[in-house]
Amino acid sequence: MASQAIESHRAAAVVVTGDAACRKKSVELLEELDLPKGLLPMEDIQEFGYNRDTGFMWLVQGKKVEHTFKKIKQTVSYAAEVTAFAEKGKLRKITGVKTKELMLWLSVVEVYIPETSPEKVTFKTGTGLSDSFDAAAFALEE
Repeated sequence: MASQAIESHRAAAVVVTGDAACRKKSVELLEELDLPKGLLPMEDIQEFGYNRDTGFMWLVQGKKVEHTFKKIKQTVSYAAEVTAFAEKGKLRKITGVKTKELMLWLSVVEVYIPETSPEKVTFKTGTGLSDSFDAAAFALEE
């Protein structure tokens, strides 16, 4: 199930399984990175891994999930496997996340909090386009 990219980082990683444990760990990591806790609203998460040495993280869920962030009316698709390199205030080299712009699905490659506007979250796509939103739109939905 896990791709080769994950396998190369797995040895030194902390890996948890089961939806509740994975959600808890992924939210804790986002919080530690000073990123909004609702940034990865995935469902039926089967595995979460994080290699603190390399910053590589991954989430594996049962199937692709689309989520609409209601406050900004933005639909995001999360593949069955999502990977990223995590660092303070940033997720980079993201795979498995796409956002819908007009009629097109664009790959999200980076998410970060700009130092000049810590109340904003900026999403950068593979095409070089970026867009910033109020961080409150990505608060954890209860």
